[in-house]
Amino acid sequence: MQATGDCQTIFKVGGFFSLRSGPKRGIVYGMEQKHEEKRGGRSILSEVTRLAWPTMLEQLMQTAVQYIDTFMVGSLGTLATAAVGCTVTVNWLIGSAIHALAVGFLAVISQALGARDTRLAKRAAAQSVLTVLLVGAFTTAVTLSLAGVIPTWMQADESIRETASRYFFILYLPMFFRTAQIIFGTVLRAAGDTKTPMRVSVLVNVVNVALNFLLIYPTRQKTLFDVTVTVPGAGWGVTGAAAASAAAFALGGILTTLAFFRHPEISPRGESLRPQKDVLRPCLKIALPNMAQRFFTSLGYVVFAGCINALGEISTAAHTVANTVESAFYVPGYGMQTAAATLTGNAVGAKDPAKMKALSRVLIIMELVMMTVSGGLLFAFAPGMVTLFSKDAQVIALGAAVLRMVSLSEPFYGVSIVTEGMLQGAGRTGMPFVFNIICMWGVRICGTLVCTRALGLGLTSAWGCMIAGNMALLVCFRVYYRRVSHSVA
Repeated sequence: MQATGDCQTIFKVGGFFSLRSGPKRGIVYGMEQKHEEKRGGRSILSEVTRLAWPTMLEQLMQTAVQYIDTFMVGSLGTLATAAVGCTVTVNWLIGSAIHALAVGFLAVISQALGARDTRLAKRAAAQSVLTVLLVGAFTTAVTLSLAGVIPTWMQADESIRETASRYFFILYLPMFFRTAQIIFGTVLRAAGDTKTPMRVSVLVNVVNVALNFLLIYPTRQKTLFDVTVTVPGAGWGVTGAAAASAAAFALGGILTTLAFFRHPEISPRGESLRPQKDVLRPCLKIALPNMAQRFFTSLGYVVFAGCINALGEISTAAHTVANTVESAFYVPGYGMQTAAATLTGNAVGAKDPAKMKALSRVLIIMELVMMTVSGGLLFAFAPGMVTLFSKDAQVIALGAAVLRMVSLSEPFYGVSIVTEGMLQGAGRTGMPFVFNIICMWGVRICGTLVCTRALGLGLTSAWGCMIAGNMALLVCFRVYYRRVSHSVA
């Protein structure tokens, strides 16, 4: 900086010792460093906010639609809620595996753009098209062929298995489009465009809700301001909810694909779709451990849900409703995770360890503040939130109890979500895979099996094991991230 040069000249002419050593250097350099850190902190805060708020809004919209879906289906009765809820964890399993695969492209593209290598970024984007085609075909075949047996595997009550199977089958008909929306949306975010996926998600969710009104309920009379109107409806119930979601997924895939192909920096137009090992290898090196992590942790969710389903209809319904309510309070965490991954990838690509460390500080502080507020709101309003989705007194009491338990751990879980995002952006997914397996299967699943099967305890004990697993994961992630940040430096 010019000011530093001027000070050096003044000190040398005046006979003082050089700024390269001694107490004068400590004062001036320290002031400069603090000034630069403040400017850097403000810059990083601005970048994080710019990337995070559209993703947060997108997450919030998705959660709002999940609330509306659950509310609409819940109005059909507890059996309908249980029929939809018994396959939710399988949906997580499939969706999280595709999201995990997309992380490989996010890391490579964000690092390439950080290093100003737009050619590599475009080639990686083109390989994501090939991935969508292959993964979309595979997941479509697997999910549709297993739709009839998944509710049985999930230990759902026999009275709801047929309805649950039909719901699952319809939901996964547009799997190509769902895969495209997930992977291409992640690629757009890797390029710093979080607004386009957000806009698509908003439109998709509005369409989903509108179709729910038309397909779930039968034709009925509604009175508004003393005016009675006929509202058309198909009266398909749970099947209508699945059809509405499937149509919305198809729309989302089409719109995201169009936006991706029109992007000025990473459009795959003109690029070869043949497999390119030099591009796919680093993507898969990052993605495969993350996919394995998501698969085995989501499989853990399936086993966890199976343990809860075995506790009976009330526990299943309370667990489903509590999961739905809780998802809204994770919005700050998962919204920040995308920004954390993209900006960390940029910092690694630019070989800027100072920015990486400053980014960590800003993200953790922001996350703690937001998730503390989020957890406080969840604790305060848990009973009222549960009553939005169920009128059963037992479901309300049990759902509120587990929500208040988990609300106390929200800030800590939020930090682990953001830390995982930073590790993904840095391309470090191997050790997080190990940590997740240990905490999911060693703490949550084993603890739940002991509590529910051996000790005969109920849903609250299972959620207590879940919280213990999340806290153990936080400790593992933070210790490992410190090592990663030092190695980058």
